[in-house]
Amino acid sequence: MKSLFGGCFLMINLLISAVQPLVRFMSVAAVISLGAATLYAPTAAFAQASTSTTGKTSQPVDAKVDPKADAKVDPKVDAKVDAKVDAKVEPKADAKPDPKAKPKSDPKASAKVEPKPAAPSAAAIAASTPPSLSPIQVGELSSVPAPAIAAKAWITVDVTSGQVVSSSNADQKIEPASLTKIMTAYLAFTALKEKRITLEQQANVSQTAWKTTGSRMFIEPRKPVTIEELIKGVIIQSGNDASVALAEAISGTEASFVALMNEEAQRLGMTNTMFMNAAGLPNPQHVSTVRDLALLARRMITDHPEYFPYYSLREFTYNKIKQPNRNRLLWADPSVDGMKTGHTEGAGYCLVATAKRGDRRVITVLVGSDSMATRAEESLKLLNWTFQNFETIKIFDKAQAAVESRVWQGKTENTKLGVAEPLWVTVPRGKAGDIKPVAKRPDPLFAPLAQGQKVGTLSLMLEDKLLRTEPLEVIDPVERAGVVGRWSDSIRLWFR
Repeated sequence: MKSLFGGCFLMINLLISAVQPLVRFMSVAAVISLGAATLYAPTAAFAQASTSTTGKTSQPVDAKVDPKADAKVDPKVDAKVDAKVDAKVEPKADAKPDPKAKPKSDPKASAKVEPKPAAPSAAAIAASTPPSLSPIQVGELSSVPAPAIAAKAWITVDVTSGQVVSSSNADQKIEPASLTKIMTAYLAFTALKEKRITLEQQANVSQTAWKTTGSRMFIEPRKPVTIEELIKGVIIQSGNDASVALAEAISGTEASFVALMNEEAQRLGMTNTMFMNAAGLPNPQHVSTVRDLALLARRMITDHPEYFPYYSLREFTYNKIKQPNRNRLLWADPSVDGMKTGHTEGAGYCLVATAKRGDRRVITVLVGSDSMATRAEESLKLLNWTFQNFETIKIFDKAQAAVESRVWQGKTENTKLGVAEPLWVTVPRGKAGDIKPVAKRPDPLFAPLAQGQKVGTLSLMLEDKLLRTEPLEVIDPVERAGVVGRWSDSIRLWFR
């Protein structure tokens, strides 16, 4: 009996010894398979909305997802199925339809209808969608309301932050009149930078330029005039003849120059602007908005700072005729150093004005006032209100980390995220400490990550209102980890 039990026990031990390596192999294979499945699964499978606050942030901003999105059915699919089913039923010529008969569906036809692919998850949508709020005009948060302005449309903008402080009819299409010449000068300065023309270059005065009506510089055919003199004639004297001559010097013909004007307007984002001539002469299709003109004026200041001082000149003499700058604010306020006046019967009296006080610069655009005096007084009123009741502060510097984020499947576990350029914001005075930056990014965030890669958004909030949103970019690049590192992170994510 003892020998029998001994033999059985020995056989069991042998069996266990034989099976044990197989069990270990299966366990390792299962772990590797699980890791590989996780490793090569689409990133979207792990996407989860992640909102984090930086600095004084306390409330994240979540993107809204419509739960009804998956409930929609494509009517075209059902129509095709019904058509196939009905096509197989051929009723006899004399047969009458039975009202009690129930329609039969062809299971083969139904089987051909493939289910619609699953909609992206709410987490995946939230991770790639910017905040649903729209930026507000910061003037709405001020305890001191904007003054009443006697004009058809107006806007005031902080140059450093680029924010609209306040406006009225900002996107209403208007006749820009001689404010058009800001674009004419902008393209002339671009041509100078690209060395396609020089300031000392002699320009030809065509019969077309000489005969141009309206305000004039009084250039003449066969009379010497330089590019610099034409630029002064456009900016200071608002000469229509100078505008046409400058356009011809740059592009050959005014028509070619106008095409260049419209191309540049689109590049700058002036979406509601169409130019028909270089001087701003009346034309039903020659239109713009105060928002677009403010954008152009800001780009003039930031893109061509070396040529901007032309706008502060108070007078210019050509052909023995002295003409003053029509911008009265150059005499009324020492902080005003530009920009351009305009007037036609249809447009009324218009003015783009800019002033610099301390480190701040503000632009105002006003159109449709009733006199030269009114446009100057109302523009100064807007400038004073903007300077006195608002301040512009830097929130983050270039390459400064706004948030640190965990990175998966990378050689390093963390990276810094921030903004590409210094981030400024304009707020009512005394409320700078209440700004709340909110970072929104995908979670988990996977390597590789290149420097400057956009991985989310950074929003600035004040009183639960969105001031502005900028792309959140990678500051420190992260290379992809090796196979072992990726498997390790994949398994961690599975049990996360």
